[in-house]
Amino acid sequence: MQIAQTVATRATCPRASVGCVLVRDHRILTTGYNGSPPGVAHCTDAGCIVVNDHCQRATHAEANAIVQGALHGVTLAKSTAYCTHQPCVNCTKLFISAGVRRLVYQTPYADPVAEALLREAEVVVEEARP
Repeated sequence: MQIAQTVATRATCPRASVGCVLVRDHRILTTGYNGSPPGVAHCTDAGCIVVNDHCQRATHAEANAIVQGALHGVTLAKSTAYCTHQPCVNCTKLFISAGVRRLVYQTPYADPVAEALLREAEVVVEEARP
């Protein structure tokens, strides 16, 4: 979790500093933080584009960690996700689709639909202890 917290310091959306580390067999597979896609101005430079209280410019840390796996040919099957924040429903669906089998998060983000999908997909979910 400390590595996820460190990765979160790279976030370029001032609305939240979120970090994600995907691990399998005690080895880091990928990391991600919330920020703009390559070639798109960062929120810290151009400002956030907020719609319905969510920034549309930044990609979530969890999605960025999954994209890194896709870009570098790293399978995420049977991995564990360490996230500074409990994932939203969209990132939850990406985790399930990518084969993440365990999720450890630090800061709760109540999303009953995401929680139901994780239960249905039998993903083990744990809140990190300080």
